[in-house]
Amino acid sequence: MHVTPATDADIPALCALLAALFTQEAEFAPDRDAQIRGLHAILADDERGTVLVARDEHEVLGMVTLLWTVSTALGASVALLEDMVVAPDARGRGVGSELLDAALRCARDRGCRRITLLTDTANDRAQAFYRRHGFVASSMLPFRRLLN
Repeated sequence: MHVTPATDADIPALCALLAALFTQEAEFAPDRDAQIRGLHAILADDERGTVLVARDEHEVLGMVTLLWTVSTALGASVALLEDMVVAPDARGRGVGSELLDAALRCARDRGCRRITLLTDTANDRAQAFYRRHGFVASSMLPFRRLLN
């Protein structure tokens, strides 16, 4: 298994992974057209973010998406870990850890000082996974408003 940047050719496999992710998340539902638009936007602009994929030969086993922004609190670049998902049949094989390690290296190499992510409050497995990798729960409470 190895982790590489995603390409446009990976979009169908990434959409399948995102469908699995959004099926288990409380706030989101799969929308293939929206996922294709979002993936194209990230892949077309290195300044917007990056998508990394874990591969076993030619099969995509998982993905992680990082988006770049700036923190005025830190006065430095930071990353948002937007999506991370491992194919259900590839779970428990270290794919998630490899992806997260690659994401951390990528963010550090870009000069980021922090990575922030959201996970469902009921997703105890994901929270335990991120804690094992050094993440801590924030006292900040996310709020959202959809814009038309």
